[in-house]
Amino acid sequence: MRSPRIEFAVGAFLLLALATLLVLAIASTNGRWGGAGDTYAIKARFSNIGALRPNAPVKIGGVNVGQVADIQLDPVKYDSVVTLAIQGKYKDLPSATAAGILTNGLLGESYVGLTPGGGPTPLKPGDELYLTQPGLDLIQLGGKYMFS
Repeated sequence: MRSPRIEFAVGAFLLLALATLLVLAIASTNGRWGGAGDTYAIKARFSNIGALRPNAPVKIGGVNVGQVADIQLDPVKYDSVVTLAIQGKYKDLPSATAAGILTNGLLGESYVGLTPGGGPTPLKPGDELYLTQPGLDLIQLGGKYMFS
């Protein structure tokens, strides 16, 4: 014979487990359901992207304003061309905005940090950022320090 208390406890445990999975799913998508919504694309060219990956955050002053949409290799110049999907509410970024590949902490994830400049016109969809700073490879830097 099954006890109603045990069945209730098992049911409550399963509901709690499902609620926990739902909270984790929402937290892993930064509270967004589905696509990125209203965004526009700008491009940035880097000589070295380090550990940057698609879907990495794009931040201004630590605030998430978009994500990395695509990374391609330019077949002529052999530079990495990074396409950034910027949220539509940040459509007035100046044309002299600089981009750099940064990391959260010493071994954290890579992200693109934007520094708005003083350009007179705003960036338009498809524009390219010309002021870029490549990613820093800490292992290569440590090797140069230790062996040269």
